[in-house]
Amino acid sequence: MADRPEYPTALGASSRTSITLLGHDLAEDVMGEVGFGELAFWLATQRRPTAGETRVFEAVLAALADHGFTPTAIVTRLTYLSAPDSVQGALAAGLLGGGSRFLGVTEDCGRFLHEVLRSRDGALPADDAGWDALALETVRARREARLFIPGLGHHVHKDGDPRTPRLFTIAAEEGLFGPHLSLFAAIGRVHPQVLGRTLPLNGAGVCGAALADLGLPMELLRGFALLARTAGLIGQLAEELRNPVANDIFLSVDLNNRSVAPEPYTPDIDATGGSHG
Repeated sequence: MADRPEYPTALGASSRTSITLLGHDLAEDVMGEVGFGELAFWLATQRRPTAGETRVFEAVLAALADHGFTPTAIVTRLTYLSAPDSVQGALAAGLLGGGSRFLGVTEDCGRFLHEVLRSRDGALPADDAGWDALALETVRARREARLFIPGLGHHVHKDGDPRTPRLFTIAAEEGLFGPHLSLFAAIGRVHPQVLGRTLPLNGAGVCGAALADLGLPMELLRGFALLARTAGLIGQLAEELRNPVANDIFLSVDLNNRSVAPEPYTPDIDATGGSHG
């Protein structure tokens, strides 16, 4: 008989009488003993976080949970209006909207900072002056390449995102203000010298820097933002049940549409490969 395949996992496993999770008895050692934020970190890293790491991680989750009537919240409510029998569909619709403009900035900023630091081959600045010099070099390079700096600027909090200094403070209090946060803070200090104006460091960006300093996988940073937003979307649905607005949003668009003449699509490149410019 051929050998049976094996699928190793250090996560959950079940027998007839017990369930283990991360090598611990789920019922006795985890339930009622481990908070959900702590468990989420543990599941992703397969190591139990310290109290300080848990505090920073849960501060990030709180920062990203809900921001009012964003596109992700609106589409969740509208999907529930259309399919009230599918809560999972409504939640999924909102989560699918987590991209480069909403929620995805957390991952984009973390990856951007990580790439800059990785290019240094471990040679990191020793003081604020050194971080400022690295940040200035980074901002100038992005400007010359005509690229945005992830996490810089916010469409509402133009005078400063209140989440940013708070997360800086929490990370510093827990001794977890690492190189990603240091570089991000330095970018906040020096970018006006290059851009000629002052932009806020946004909360989604600082969350990405904090998660990167916690040593979490870059590939999962957006996943943690979506984890946080799931709680917010459940809240949106709960409020929709109590005080529905989705039908008003639908009718506002439906009753105020304006018919216009069709505009034929014109591609940027013609069939022969020539430019229309």
